Amino acid sequence: MGDTVGPAGRGWRADVEVCAVVLAAGEGTRLRPLTARLPKALCPVGNAPLLDRALARLSGLGLAGPDQVAVNACYLGHQVVDHVGGRAHLSVEPGDPLGTAGGLGNLRDWIAGRGVLVGNADAYLADPQAPPGPDIAALLDGWDGRSVRLLGQPADDPAAPGTFGGHRFVGFSLLPWRLVRDLPPTFGDLVRTVWRPAEAAGALTVVPYRGTFYDTGTPADYLAANLHAAGDGNLVDPTATVTGPLRRAVVGARATVAGAVTRAVVWSDATVGADERLTDVIRAGGDLTVRAGRIDEPETA
Repeated sequence: MGDTVGPAGRGWRADVEVCAVVLAAGEGTRLRPLTARLPKALCPVGNAPLLDRALARLSGLGLAGPDQVAVNACYLGHQVVDHVGGRAHLSVEPGDPLGTAGGLGNLRDWIAGRGVLVGNADAYLADPQAPPGPDIAALLDGWDGRSVRLLGQPADDPAAPGTFGGHRFVGFSLLPWRLVRDLPPTFGDLVRTVWRPAEAAGALTVVPYRGTFYDTGTPADYLAANLHAAGDGNLVDPTATVTGPLRRAVVGARATVAGAVTRAVVWSDATVGADERLTDVIRAGGDLTVRAGRIDEPETA
């Protein structure tokens, strides 16, 4: 019997032991050129790497350390390995990324009979009514270790391809060992190998998530997640130097901003000159600015 209580006192209870895997091996091709030099899992949202946000959410569920949490790495994997250090078990995939199913297959010996909570490193989740961890505790609570559970939100088009029971997937799934133990360490995805077969067998449940979700895979959604993290104002690292006007901006550590920044992200160590006016962009360095295009205001829960 697993019994874990988060820091806010909102816990979960499952009938089987559960471990967690954060998927951080992908190339993030839709975010290029940002991911040409930094793996997507380490791209900052609200001045915190996405991977750190995922690990903090697991910690809020009582899942932490290399015995309970694993992170896979491949593309620019040395950066992920160095960043994680001893905080989690590391699974470095040789060659090309193995995909969501192959990544778990490569971790079968570590999972070793446990149910597994699988999280996408690039999922941005925020619930104003619960801290990270307790906000997704319902996904684990009461689980019998037999069915597949997905965290979801109602889809704009319930019949659209890629939906499950009229919901879109929002970054976390819970899988029984019986469906993980036979996954090979070769390329494959969970949608085809696990989720859809479970759905067809009547063994898949969608657990609603009431907060805000962004898949940060495109520049527009990445910027939207950052603006949501900033709220109605600006989010500025205390080590940044800012002399220019800001509006709805996120400014990273040691950045220097002398120009005007509106609805934009300035990464750590980047510079905005006094004659520059940045709007709806990501400034990722002195030589890299990525336009995100005009985006809708971040949704609120």
